[in-house]
Amino acid sequence: MAGHSQFKNIMHRKGRQDAQKSKLFSKLAREITVAAKLGTPDPAMNPRLRAAVIAARQENMPKDNIERAIKKAIGGESESYDEIRYEGYGPGGVAIIVEALTDNRNRAASDIRSYFTKSGGNLGETGSVAFMFDRTGIIEYDASKASDDAMLEAAIEAGADDVVSSESGHEIYASQETFRDVAKALEARFGEARKAALTWKPQNTVAVDDETGEKLLKLMDLLNEHDDVQNVYANFEVSDALVAKMGG
Repeated sequence: MAGHSQFKNIMHRKGRQDAQKSKLFSKLAREITVAAKLGTPDPAMNPRLRAAVIAARQENMPKDNIERAIKKAIGGESESYDEIRYEGYGPGGVAIIVEALTDNRNRAASDIRSYFTKSGGNLGETGSVAFMFDRTGIIEYDASKASDDAMLEAAIEAGADDVVSSESGHEIYASQETFRDVAKALEARFGEARKAALTWKPQNTVAVDDETGEKLLKLMDLLNEHDDVQNVYANFEVSDALVAKMGG
């Protein structure tokens, strides 16, 4: 599982580096509003909204901001956003999935395509790389919440597919079908998770050299900085030295 752990470190660079809290809060608010609009505005009854609220809390987003984003959906005053998934290949043939919420499909597609092209990659059709990932639920707890054995036992009992425990915490994986039930069972035992959401988990990761890795990390940052982009997933791993050099 070392490769996956490395992959996670790359994914989390954005969260650690993003000094532009306003941009981050804007993205979180957009997801909260869309989730509340598509389902009920009650997080307890709307799994996607609950996941969005948990993500916002993890980034210390003010409670007022969260409530305002939900009220926008209830009041019908929110913009209309399209959910789009872009797929393509980055430098070194690495597979990348980009999830976006946009009010301008043409602008988003044009921008994202140009990012891929300038980095030496190319944007493909929907489905062109998704087959290399599993659509799965992930639930995360701090390491202090339970011992490795206790978390493993509870996760298996709840119906989870896999558990990865390390110093940074526990990652519990569950299928799309069982995800909500597993999350609820673990919450009843350990309290609210620090993260509970659907993710794209690479089936295998590809090790790349530092030169390619640097290009990939720059592309990931560029994509993450785009206002319409909510999540970026990829199936590569780089050296710890490069992550340190790039400020990870």
